[in-house]
Amino acid sequence: MKENYMVCNCKQVSYFAILDALHEHEQLDSVLSAFDAVKDVTHCSTGCGGCHDKVMKIISEEMMGK
Repeated sequence: MKENYMVCNCKQVSYFAILDALHEHEQLDSVLSAFDAVKDVTHCSTGCGGCHDKVMKIISEEMMGK
């Protein structure tokens, strides 16, 4: 189990919150659609945008089963 940490400081979105939002949408066919779904739920990457790459990496790794 990975450690929880703050990914998006602007919107106070944690690593676990991103995973929870990702798993709410089982029918995701691409990283970009997954990112949009996670962004809609958590509002991450809608402030300064500094967490965009971190969020994309988390989603990519989770979708690849890492």
